[in-house]
Amino acid sequence: MDAGGSANSAIKVMVVDDSRTIRRTAETLLEREGFIVITADDGFEALAKIVDGEPDIVFLDIMMPRLDGYQTCAVIKSNARFRATPVIMLSSKDGIFDKARGKLAGSEQFITKPFTREDLLDAIQQHVHVTR
Repeated sequence: MDAGGSANSAIKVMVVDDSRTIRRTAETLLEREGFIVITADDGFEALAKIVDGEPDIVFLDIMMPRLDGYQTCAVIKSNARFRATPVIMLSSKDGIFDKARGKLAGSEQFITKPFTREDLLDAIQQHVHVTR
């Protein structure tokens, strides 16, 4: 993928959002930085893909049909294999209740949408141990 062999090329990032636009935006931004990106459009698809994909970090939308972000995060964190995988909640709502609920579900961070390239990269740098 990254001909220069950047340190990012081994890092797998999962982006889970029911909005195709959000998924595509994040995927494009992150692939440009050399990350391997796995996308899912809801919590069930994310749970199915996390086992095979084994992402280093998960960006997870809160408001999704079927299985919301809080429920998905709780399931990820209840699995011993993925308990240490950082989960970053994404939401257009910026309320204290939403942030607290995200923490209770086990998330490491909360990013308000619309996010920037720097928001995503800062979260990855903060939560994924990159060897340079």
